[in-house]
Amino acid sequence: MSVPVPSGAKPRSVAATLLLLGASLLPGPAPAQAQETGPLGALQGGVPTGEATKDEIALSLTAAIERGLRYNLGSILSEAAVTSAEGARKEALADLLPQVRAGVLESRQKINLAAFGFTSALLPGVPQIVGPFNLFDARAYLQQTVLDLKALHKSHASADSLDAARQDEHSARDLVVLVCGQLYLQAVAGEARIAASRAQLGTSEALLAVARDRKASGLGAGIEVLRAEVQERSQRQRLIVAEQDAAKEKLALARAIGLPLGQRYRLADPMPVAPGVPMSVDAAVERAWADRPDLKAAQARAQAAEDLRKSAQGEGLPSLAVSGDYGAIGNDVPGALATFTVAAGLRVPLFEGGRVRARVREAEARAQQERARLADLKARIYYEVQAVFLDIQAADDRVAVAEGARALAREQLQQAKDRFAAGVADNVEVVQAQESLAAADENHIASLYAQNVARLSLARTLGGVETSYADLLKGR
Repeated sequence: MSVPVPSGAKPRSVAATLLLLGASLLPGPAPAQAQETGPLGALQGGVPTGEATKDEIALSLTAAIERGLRYNLGSILSEAAVTSAEGARKEALADLLPQVRAGVLESRQKINLAAFGFTSALLPGVPQIVGPFNLFDARAYLQQTVLDLKALHKSHASADSLDAARQDEHSARDLVVLVCGQLYLQAVAGEARIAASRAQLGTSEALLAVARDRKASGLGAGIEVLRAEVQERSQRQRLIVAEQDAAKEKLALARAIGLPLGQRYRLADPMPVAPGVPMSVDAAVERAWADRPDLKAAQARAQAAEDLRKSAQGEGLPSLAVSGDYGAIGNDVPGALATFTVAAGLRVPLFEGGRVRARVREAEARAQQERARLADLKARIYYEVQAVFLDIQAADDRVAVAEGARALAREQLQQAKDRFAAGVADNVEVVQAQESLAAADENHIASLYAQNVARLSLARTLGGVETSYADLLKGR
């Protein structure tokens, strides 16, 4: 999905970008309720791994994304969720598998028969106290469910839930690629702003020197020097802000990809030149419907809800189980004799106080909710593809316009500088031309960022972004 950037504005912060992604991409609260520790905030976090080196390391876009896939908190939490679902699957399957246990009992007892109703009046001559005597029993027990529709469909539901968890993990990894890629591109854009601010500061310093020389030679007025000094101070402030923002953007990237604490690094890749999109809108929609892991997860959850509905219905149906035991029992080990028990039990629910019907209705409502969510997600994917293609077209057009505007602004500044140096005009035109060039540089940086983010968003929208982002960004 795309994250548009208004013309002339800096890219949105990562937090705002994540809120635009939607809470449905990861299990958790709605965006308005998402906190730093919530699922969306988890994508901004990472687990610092490794030891920081003394030297500054070079970090490429690919290396940042690969490290994010290993150490980003969202990726780690999604892996843990799959492990939890695997445990739930095995637990549900256990109700259908044979249950075997064994035990050894050895005791010494004295029994009061009167406590069990065997009094001397009822059984003359039988002592009231029996024992003490020894009892040894070594036995193995087996129980096997033959027919239990509740457990059977619950097992099917757990398998579907496991599949959904695995697809959610793929979706989370896609989001990690998107977030880490955006953070890297933000950092690259931040460094581009620093370079542009330094160039503009250099121009302001040179024009200030010209204004002072003109005043010293009697060719210029003092107001021109003051105007040039104000412009130079303004450009210096812009440079300070650009350096601060770029440093924060690099910190956010380092956190998201789990760099060692205190590790210094530099960005090795420039802003990519995004190639054209090699597919039509209709082909992109079909591919997204086929490959999106969150859609596959929604389908698995809908099937799991249907299986749970059948499981609730099975609770009101008969169930059959067989059991048995085999062992040796006696007063001591040498005197123990082999015994066994074989039994079959049929359970037929007759009246459950309406509990089964209530659980069926609850399960039916859940299944209806999941079907509605699935239909909504499929429609949302359709609109996301449409929107991202609009964003790509707009971003491409913005880049073309921004490049032309920047070239014109540079020419305008050069002519204003020449007119000022020749004494034809004062430096008001120069200051205005500098401001126009600063705005053109910012628009160019923002449009390049928006263009590459739109390509990343398309990769996320299509699914399988781990393998496709390089093609859409670098044309490989």
